[in-house]
Amino acid sequence: MRSKKAIINIISSLMLQLVTVICGFIVPRLIIKSFGSSVNGLVTSITQFLAYITLLESGFGPVVKSVLYKPIANKEKYEIEKILKASEKFFRIISYIFIVYIICLCFALPAIVSSEFNSWYTLSLVIIISISTFAEYYFGMTYKLYLQAEQRTYVTSIIQIGSTILNTIIIVILIYFGSSIQVVKLFSAIIFVFRPILQNIYVKKKYQINLKNVDADYKIKQKWDGLAQHIASVIHNNTDVVVLTIFTNTIEVSVYSVYLLVVNGVKNLVQAFTGGVDASFGNMIAKGEKETLNTSFNVYELFYFTLTTIIFIATLLLILPFVSVYTRGITDANYYRPVFAYIIVLAEFMWTIRLPYSSITLAAGHFKETMKGAWIESGLNIVLSVILVFKFGIVGVATGTLVAMFVRTIEFMYHTSKYILERNLLYTFKRLLVIAIEVILVVLIVNLIPSVSVENYLTWAIQAVIVAIIASIVVIAINCLIYKEDVKGVMQILKRNIGIYEK
Repeated sequence: MRSKKAIINIISSLMLQLVTVICGFIVPRLIIKSFGSSVNGLVTSITQFLAYITLLESGFGPVVKSVLYKPIANKEKYEIEKILKASEKFFRIISYIFIVYIICLCFALPAIVSSEFNSWYTLSLVIIISISTFAEYYFGMTYKLYLQAEQRTYVTSIIQIGSTILNTIIIVILIYFGSSIQVVKLFSAIIFVFRPILQNIYVKKKYQINLKNVDADYKIKQKWDGLAQHIASVIHNNTDVVVLTIFTNTIEVSVYSVYLLVVNGVKNLVQAFTGGVDASFGNMIAKGEKETLNTSFNVYELFYFTLTTIIFIATLLLILPFVSVYTRGITDANYYRPVFAYIIVLAEFMWTIRLPYSSITLAAGHFKETMKGAWIESGLNIVLSVILVFKFGIVGVATGTLVAMFVRTIEFMYHTSKYILERNLLYTFKRLLVIAIEVILVVLIVNLIPSVSVENYLTWAIQAVIVAIIASIVVIAINCLIYKEDVKGVMQILKRNIGIYEK
């Protein structure tokens, strides 16, 4: 049952990420062409500054999920309702603090970008873009977490798919009729307000959740220990843009956002294959099924790394020609940045490599145990990015992110192997060495064969197919040779749950 739910969640998450990637490429291109790179950079900066309010979550989300696994497994409804009540109370407080933060941002951000935009222009965008974030905290965050813990991530995915498609259609129409960026973003915010409201309604009706008479003084343990974990995540996603906004200009932010659009799209596609898997692992941990946990994790680890390595090798080799085609005709900024492109792809690759380990660590509730690593990652990212941005600009902030990602990934791999799976550390680090060898081999092979001249999306797609085939052959062949037992496990799961080989 758990594996079937995990597969459904993975499929729905994959569909969501495909929709998000497609729509994500359409909207920024329209904004850049219609309003210019500076406006696109400003919108990106505002979005990233607003994201820092999530620091106030104190890493609460993963903690809520980790404490929900056991009562859900034991069907303890009142215990579940107490946790949800405490969670809802916390996120309501966050939403009120968020209003104060927005007011502060309305004064600070216009001053930072005053040489490029007038104050009222920036202020109006800050207020409009913040609407959907406020709604997420006030109405839906608690119920989103509950659905994830219930292994029903597919519900939130379906709601997000619908809102993302509708948002893109509305934006295309508004831009076609010459609407201002403020009008475009206002309609977008209104659409995304309905997403958390629908999650709220679904959970209350489906599970008969009633929080009115629940103990309001219930305390959730480890929420402060979760702070460091969440700070690391927020810094990973936002530090580069904030540093570029303060120390460079919105043009550089726009360039960064285009490359980040590509790597985030790829990262989210890969991340779709983890949808609901952490809940399955959390369920196994809650029931004390250690042998099942180890076997399942080994098989999943192989499947995930095979997919991730193929996709990110292709991204490394294809990102520059894609960006060249995507930004063709845009002359107000230089979007061809080879060194930056390679560094940012490797940084995000490191983040995806650590995802299975971080997921199972947080599912086990090991927040305090991995807190120091989170602080080290955060500090490295900030310090290195600020130091390097003065001499190397956009390349410097990407380098800071890469170093921080590498250190944190090694820490998660070590902790998971030693304290949760209790397996030989050499086995885990062998995975990393194999990935490095596969990357080098594929890059060498692709550079040795004649390449297609990329002039448009069609020729880029032809090149992408060639690179993907080569990467798939090399990675799958090496993994089948080295991880024979785990390959058998992957085949058994496919056979049992999908019915590809037998009915």
